Order: sequence, then structure tokens, then C-alpha cells
Amino acid sequence: MRLENKKALVTGASRGIGRAIADKFIAEGANVWGVSTRPPEDIAARIAAANGKLRWISADLGALASIEAMVEAATKEAEGFDIVVNNAGITRDNLAFRMSLEDWQKVLDVNLSAAFLIARTVGRDMIRRRAGVIINMASVVGIHGNGGQANYAASKAGLIGLTKSLALEVASRGVRVNAIAPGFVVSDMTNAMSDAAKTTILDHIPLKRLGTPDDIAETALFLASDSAAYITGQVLSVDGGMFL
Repeated sequence: MRLENKKALVTGASRGIGRAIADKFIAEGANVWGVSTRPPEDIAARIAAANGKLRWISADLGALASIEAMVEAATKEAEGFDIVVNNAGITRDNLAFRMSLEDWQKVLDVNLSAAFLIARTVGRDMIRRRAGVIINMASVVGIHGNGGQANYAASKAGLIGLTKSLALEVASRGVRVNAIAPGFVVSDMTNAMSDAAKTTILDHIPLKRLGTPDDIAETALFLASDSAAYITGQVLSVDGGMFL
């Protein structure tokens, strides 16, 4: 197993990409602390199936004042995390000229500021132990932009800048920091799209399919494992070739 006895904190772990990452890490031997605003409806079954390798933290990552205390408590319980995946994210889409300051700020708080606070809090312990991996979930939108998503694109572009800056700061301490930039991934949002909209998207993807949460989870597993021991400060686009 590639993550045998590793301890991982995964935010946004109740569904989609975060859920796939948590499940993948557990299958590879890790103990996972999952974080989301509310636990999934099947949390009891998930915990039972994980044979003691899944613990749950209910926390609002938009409540910035309480994040550090939550993470410090989890870090103490885990006796240090080996891996952090900052995956939690929200959208509040609108044209920039119609976007409220509240919608702008909420997306920045959850998608970027929370990731900064978590990385800073856990990173202190990683630096002390001279080992650790931080993975930030960015997006191709953070690289290329997207109309109607100025707040989301800004938050994901910020995550990329945060990733590269942190990587430079902690590399000498044995800590690696990388980002993943997913393209269009099967989700509730894409499932609700019309067939015409899906066709338009697929026309721009050379691999001619949407990504799956498992595609992203496999990338996270690679970056978290010793297979990526010489990789830091990088952004891996997992988009089916959409922006070649």
C-alpha cells in the first residue's frame, strides 16, 4: 500500500472529488480525517467500512476565526498529519459587474483563505518533523479564467500562487506542496447540463470524455506518495487535454 499508516486531512470530503480522494487514501492504507460543513448521509456506513481509518470533522470552512483551533485539535489527535488535501470549494457564479461583494468574499474565504489557514497550521508541525505533503485543489479556471466565475477563478488562481510560494518556503524542511487543476469532472453540476452543453464541452476535450472524481483521486494519490518525492511547486492539469 502506497500510504500505509500515513495520516491525512482531506477537506470537502463528503462528496465528489474529496470523497474519492478520502476513499482512495484509505484503500491505500492511510488514516483519514475528513472535513465538511455537514457529514454525508451515509457517514456511519463509511466509517464502518473504513475499519477505523476514517474520522469525521464537521466544520464551516467559511468561519475563518475557528479554523485554526479546529485544525490544531485534529493535528493533536492525529499526532501530526503527513498529508493535507485542501479540496473544499464553493461557487457563487455571476457576471463580475453583477456580483455582490458578499458572494465575492465568501468564495475567497472558503476556497483560498481557509486553505491558507489550514496549510499554515498543519505546516508548522510538518516543518518541525521535516516531512509532509500539502496538495491544493485548484482548477483549470484558475489558469485560463471563465466568464461568470471571477470570484471562483480568482480563488483558484490564488491557490496556485499560494502553492508555489509555500513550496519555496518549506522545501528545505522536507515538505512538498503541489496543486491539481481539474478540468470538467462528472458532478451534480455536469449531470444537470443539457446534452447540447455536454456536447459543446466534449468537442473541446481531446480525450472525448469528462473526467471522473477517481481520475483526480489517482493524481492526488501519486502526489501524496513517495512516487512524487522529487516533485514540488507544480500544478498538474487533469483536463483530458482540454487546453492543449
